[in-house]
Amino acid sequence: MAEAPLPLFAGAEDEAPETPVRPGRLPSYIKDHRKRLRARFMEGGAAAMPDYELLELILFRAIERQDVKPLARQLIDTFGDFNRVLSADPARLTAVSGVGDAVVRELKLVEAAAHRLARSKVLQRPVISSWDAVLDYCHTTMAHRETEQFRVLYLDRKNVLIADEAQAQGTVDHVPVYPREVVKRALELNASALILVHNHPSGDPSPSQQDIDMTRQIEAAAQALGLTLHDHLIVGKSAELSFRAEGYL
Repeated sequence: MAEAPLPLFAGAEDEAPETPVRPGRLPSYIKDHRKRLRARFMEGGAAAMPDYELLELILFRAIERQDVKPLARQLIDTFGDFNRVLSADPARLTAVSGVGDAVVRELKLVEAAAHRLARSKVLQRPVISSWDAVLDYCHTTMAHRETEQFRVLYLDRKNVLIADEAQAQGTVDHVPVYPREVVKRALELNASALILVHNHPSGDPSPSQQDIDMTRQIEAAAQALGLTLHDHLIVGKSAELSFRAEGYL
């Protein structure tokens, strides 16, 4: 009679049991490990845990019958950090061995929750007096993307955010932007002002000459229609650059 297989992916700090584990049952050493991680999270929060352990907590929900520590470490090694794992494209995620639809779904659920929480702090509020919240929102939604995205925040006469829309997607170092479409959409929304936002996947928020030229084109188109361009923010991995603060506007 063949011996039942030992559980796969035993963690370095949790030794696999020497006795076989019945199929369909979660091994006790994995149960204990999960219990310890959950308790540590409840006691100290995310600050008490490295990226891969926080990722393990998410993977627990998607993969119930094995140690997920090796997969968590592999994801961190592949994408660089916790935030980049969450924001990674689903196709790139599923290219990692061990990642299936259930894992992608859990990761994208957490990402969506983070975006919605950050967005709730700026929607229907005066943007100028909530500038730190705006920067946090832009950083949360864009800083860890692997390709460039161009977004426009549309504001009413009281500078309250009424819409946040992605205008274009691009490559790792370029995104096509059409000034006419930006201001046309502002008129459709009855907006009075706007803020441009795009990310630099390289991590460096310094503007290129193309960024500067595009901003000036949009500013000219906006002024012709009585719209105000408050700022253009470039989001890097750990910092944001304001065209207004740097004197480009």
